[in-house]
Amino acid sequence: MKKVYISNLSEGDKVEDFFMIKNTDTKTDKNGNYYLDMVVGDNTGEMICRKFRASPEEIEMISVGDIFRIKGIVKEYNSNKNLNAIAMEAAMDNDKINMYDYVSAAPVKPEEMLEIIKGYIKKISNKEIKNLVIEIYKIHKEKLMYYPAAKSNHHSIKSGLLYHMLRMLQSAEALGAVYQNVNMDLMYAGIMLHDICKIEEMESNNLGIVSDYTMEGKLLGHIIMGIKLIEKTAVEMGIDPEISIMLEHMILSHHYYADFGSPKKPMFLEAELLHYIDMIDARVYDFENASENIKPGEFSDKIWVLDNRNVYNSTFDKNTRTMSRETENKQEQLKLE
Repeated sequence: MKKVYISNLSEGDKVEDFFMIKNTDTKTDKNGNYYLDMVVGDNTGEMICRKFRASPEEIEMISVGDIFRIKGIVKEYNSNKNLNAIAMEAAMDNDKINMYDYVSAAPVKPEEMLEIIKGYIKKISNKEIKNLVIEIYKIHKEKLMYYPAAKSNHHSIKSGLLYHMLRMLQSAEALGAVYQNVNMDLMYAGIMLHDICKIEEMESNNLGIVSDYTMEGKLLGHIIMGIKLIEKTAVEMGIDPEISIMLEHMILSHHYYADFGSPKKPMFLEAELLHYIDMIDARVYDFENASENIKPGEFSDKIWVLDNRNVYNSTFDKNTRTMSRETENKQEQLKLE
């Protein structure tokens, strides 16, 4: 039974408990000795773990997704917690491992998220766009239920891809109520398709743990793979070429910069919004994830995906703050009367 969780660890803590291997690499130190450079995790977070002077047997037995009992001490390096492993051994059947102690998942059930997303598909009025989305979702429905949106970083959790799409759709709907010129058919379809080929880009088990990228994922990436999928499906269905090309452009440009995989910047409004809605949801997730286990009034470790910023968790009660603002508004109205 697991007793120690990453979110509760501090520098100097001595640890002996089970952790999941999230990533592993074999490296050599300046003296030529092999060591294991790993990311280990549980359902409260992840941390770097290194096993120095690793034996050939230790290197051979480590695999992503495995549970290991790790004995070590927590050190601080570059303002982040690291676990220096002294000893490691694979979990045995009699260790009574509960996998949900080690797997982070979306806060909404995948079946529920898929039903909500189906509701957004029904809102698409253009039949060609709607049918194209339906056809592509039919292909990937099974894996959509558990796939993460990334190997690491934002939404790298079980059903994270669905969760990312759902929150983007909800954000787009809110923006569409403000900006009347947005073509919501393109907006909804672009969101539903922009990351769909992450399913083919990464190799994930049904717990949402990515072991590696596929050959096509490494050579092409999900953007190019997504464009190919839309083009192929659109041709087979006889979709208007302009619709196909506009959706392909949304996929192509949603990373915005060539250095991040987009050779073209957005060239129409819906493509521009797709990029920013994508970024907003990613950043919100990163801030939520970083502040989840921070006590009020304290800062997180440096967060790499947030440019090594330390995230602060406010001491204000968000619900109380909302209520007080409502009260202030009522008082202002009374004064005006």
